[in-house]
Amino acid sequence: MAKTRTIFEGVATALITPMTENGVNYEQFGRLIDWQIDSGIDALVIAGTTGEGSTLTDEEHKNCITFAVDRVNHRVPVIAGTGSNHTEYGKQLTKFASDAGADACLIVTSYYNKATQKGLVKLFSEYASVSDVPIIAYNVPSRTGLNIEPSTYQELAKIDKVAAIKEANSNISKIVDTFARVGDKMDIYSGNDDQIVPFLSMGSKGVISVLSNVIPAETREICTKFWNGDIAGAAALQCKYNELVSALFCEVNPIPVKEALTMMGYCDPIIRSPLYRMEPENLARLTKAMKNLDII
Repeated sequence: MAKTRTIFEGVATALITPMTENGVNYEQFGRLIDWQIDSGIDALVIAGTTGEGSTLTDEEHKNCITFAVDRVNHRVPVIAGTGSNHTEYGKQLTKFASDAGADACLIVTSYYNKATQKGLVKLFSEYASVSDVPIIAYNVPSRTGLNIEPSTYQELAKIDKVAAIKEANSNISKIVDTFARVGDKMDIYSGNDDQIVPFLSMGSKGVISVLSNVIPAETREICTKFWNGDIAGAAALQCKYNELVSALFCEVNPIPVKEALTMMGYCDPIIRSPLYRMEPENLARLTKAMKNLDII
């Protein structure tokens, strides 16, 4: 079965959701969206993990999607995070996002209620049945306790609408196996900022990135150099930004990236429980990494 079109090539920023004490700060949200697009980003992921989608209310989640679709106004693809461990709710969100004008939906595997590998095929089939736009299967075992096996991707590749993978399992051997099995059938994106170049070397279409919240143009340059044949230059940038990547994940995402954007003046340091402000020693580490790159 022919797959749907490629959703994006390059960098999709997994965008934070700026917040007030009582809700979403849409003024800051709009400013972030415009800055990201003006910086050359290729797509935006709304209300995903980095956007704290799991602690947004149903109304907030839907409003964030519709706000982003309207604000972006077709300048780049909008990818809505709509997965859930409550499948029926996730399907409702996916149908909503599809109808609201999102260009794709990012669907995380079930978490807490963990599916079997055969169950994952059925799960993504259910999501695909309610979506009019392509679906990206999101694999992040460190959060879900569940890994999509390469052999399971072969089955997912047969499902219309399941067009791509965001792979964040960090196991390079399984990643290579996945490229070998479905790299010609599904677009594969890195879900880890410390593996952009390794993924590109295997034929990845790019990265769904946390790093690009902070340095969007510079993150995009990694892909640009690689695709222009400057492999050494892309690798050098991957190494250059490694200290910052490490600092952005020294506490649970999106705690550090929200602190970083607060220091840059793009949002307030408000994050939803069960996440809390950074520990002082980790904040110092993040600050140092940003200063070393002249970001602040």
